Amino acid sequence: MSSRGAVAGPGAMGRRTTLADREGFLASLFLLPAVVYIIALVAIPLLLALAFAFSDVTVGDPSFDWVGLRNFDAIFDDPVFWRALRNTLVFTAIAMALTVVVAKALAMILVADFRFKWVVRFLVLLPWTTPIALSAVAWLWMLDSVYSPIDWVLREIGLIGSNSYFLGKDNLAMGSVIAVHVWRIVPLATVIIMAGLISIPGDIKDAAAVDGARFWRRLWEITLPLTLPVIAVATLFGAVLTFTDMTTVYILTRGGPENATQVLPSYAFLKGIGSGDLAQGAAIAVFLFPLLLAAAVAILRSVKRMETF
Repeated sequence: MSSRGAVAGPGAMGRRTTLADREGFLASLFLLPAVVYIIALVAIPLLLALAFAFSDVTVGDPSFDWVGLRNFDAIFDDPVFWRALRNTLVFTAIAMALTVVVAKALAMILVADFRFKWVVRFLVLLPWTTPIALSAVAWLWMLDSVYSPIDWVLREIGLIGSNSYFLGKDNLAMGSVIAVHVWRIVPLATVIIMAGLISIPGDIKDAAAVDGARFWRRLWEITLPLTLPVIAVATLFGAVLTFTDMTTVYILTRGGPENATQVLPSYAFLKGIGSGDLAQGAAIAVFLFPLLLAAAVAILRSVKRMETF
C-alpha cells in the first residue's frame, strides 16, 4: 500500500499543478502591464509623431496629406529652432554637471552617521516629491522682478543695489532656469549615487583607513572609481529628464526673454499646440529622438567599459 501511494503521489501532485505554478505564464502575466504601458504611452505616440512630422496636419485641418521632408526643411530654416537646439545642449550640459557634483556631495553626507540624518534626507528628497508645477510656480514668485525675496535678501546684505530681474535678462534667465531644474532633479541623482556608495565593500574602506589614506585620496582612488558606473546611470536618467523637460522653462519664462531660454521641448509645444501647427511641432519633437538615442548609447557603452575594468 505504501509503495503504491509513493508511486501515485508524484502523479497526483502533477495533476494538481495550476497556472499559478507555471513560471513562464507568471512571467508573461507580470510583464503584461509594462508592455501595455510602453505600447500605449510610448510606441503609439512615437508613431503618431512620426506620421505627423511628414504630413501637413494642423489644429484647423486634421486631414493627413503626405508632404515628405517639408516640415524638416522649414524648421531647419528657422533661426529660433537652432537657438533652441543650442540652448537645449547648454541647458543639459551645465545642469548635468552641477547635478552630478551636488548629488555626489549630498550622497557622501547622507551616508555618514550624524544626528537628525532622517530630517536632512527628508529635506533633500522634498524637491523630487513636490509636483513640478507647484514648485515652479513657487520659484516664479521667488524670482519675481518686484516681489522676489531673493532680491530683498541680496539688497539687505549689500550685494546688489537694485532689482536683479532674474527672468528678464538673457544670462540670468538661463541661469535661473538651470538652477531650478538642478534643484528639482538632484534628489533622484543623490539616491542613485547613495546606493552606489552603500554598495562599496567595508573591507576596502577599512584597508584604506589602516593604510592611512586621507579623505581626498580615498575619494579619488577608491570612492569615485567604484561609483563611476552608478554616477553614469544617474547622469543618463538626469540627461533624459533634462533634455525632454519643458515644464520648468514654460512656467518660468515661456522661452523668453526673446527666446533666450527656449529649448526644443518647449518650442515643439509652442509650435504644435500654441501655434496650431501640429506637423512642425511633431517634426521638432521627433528631432529629439536621435539626439537622446545617441546620448543614451554613449553613456551605456561607457558604463559597460567601466564594468570591464
